[in-house]
Amino acid sequence: MNTHADVVVIGGGVMGTSIAYHLARAGVRDVVLVERDELASGSTSKAAGGVRAQFSDELNIQLGARSLEAFGRFAEETGYDIGLHRVGYLFLLSTPQDVAGFEASVRLQNSLGVPSRMIGPAEARRLSPLISTDGILAAAFSPDDGHCTPEAVVHGYASAARRYGARILRHTDVTGIERHGARITAVTTTIGRIATDTVICAAGAWSRAVGAMAGVDLPVQPLRRQIAVTEPVGGLPPDLPMTIDFSTSLYFHREGPGLLLGMSDPDERPGFATDTHDRWIPRLAQAMERRAPALLDLRRTGGWAGLYEVTPDHNALIGEATSVSRFLYATGFSGHGFLQGPAVGEVVRDLYLGRVPFVDVSPLSAGRFAADAPRPEANRV
Repeated sequence: MNTHADVVVIGGGVMGTSIAYHLARAGVRDVVLVERDELASGSTSKAAGGVRAQFSDELNIQLGARSLEAFGRFAEETGYDIGLHRVGYLFLLSTPQDVAGFEASVRLQNSLGVPSRMIGPAEARRLSPLISTDGILAAAFSPDDGHCTPEAVVHGYASAARRYGARILRHTDVTGIERHGARITAVTTTIGRIATDTVICAAGAWSRAVGAMAGVDLPVQPLRRQIAVTEPVGGLPPDLPMTIDFSTSLYFHREGPGLLLGMSDPDERPGFATDTHDRWIPRLAQAMERRAPALLDLRRTGGWAGLYEVTPDHNALIGEATSVSRFLYATGFSGHGFLQGPAVGEVVRDLYLGRVPFVDVSPLSAGRFAADAPRPEANRV
């Protein structure tokens, strides 16, 4: 293959397919997306599927809220049912510091149109009856949040992007990015060369290597996270919210007749390993015993491991490189990339076209670390 593209998108997860869709729908010709495996085979397929606007950072709130709107009309726009359940996110808070932090976040969210609110332990247990309220001081809840099926979102975007003329190359590795001085001239792949002057990196946990091909530093590290799925659970309310014990990061939501659950592992070290192990189970059991003891009686029937793409401040990298023309990036979402995929696709489309995006993402530039201007996100799971 020796072909030309106006823009090459690297990465076939939610971010890459959303970007390709938004570009092609806007009339950009010759959009080529390159994916080294199957679509959604990286971090997207391993995501818990949560979608929310409950963040502490104003940009993340706006990106989350915009994406929730897009998820709500996804079937109408693409023809794909993504299994969207608007059951809410419930954060359980057990320290005065966390309560104060979430109170400030809720005020900010409300000012931006997000209907979140602080509630007491009794109401939290009515919403999520599997929990114990011992030690809970308060909770934060937003009914607009929820969860959906990540793979369906990817395939919906990919199908719609194709209808608008985008080309998608699967099982195709990117092997290099050619430059003439500061100008990109081509992307080389295992099936040939694609002449182009624009590259968009949406490669998730693998973005640092892609950036290096163009001489751009994208400070992203891969970090394994594990998820377990349980046997069927009788009597679960149909509107059981995504429930998060904020101090331990234990979370769970309905997954078919059972539950999907997980939590972070502070002993995990950066790397590309995606095999499952049981080292996290004692800490998981301890968190369940404290916050949701009914979960201890459930048999695990499955699970998997995937990769977070983590930045030093646990916030995304979105922007365009200044050292080379034109290298754009959307990566490093540190666990909230899936839920922001629709909005970020819009933003990157506008950056490519020279339009003003609906939100100013310049504070999320990769250059913020060199400028000693990190932007930490506190409400992370």
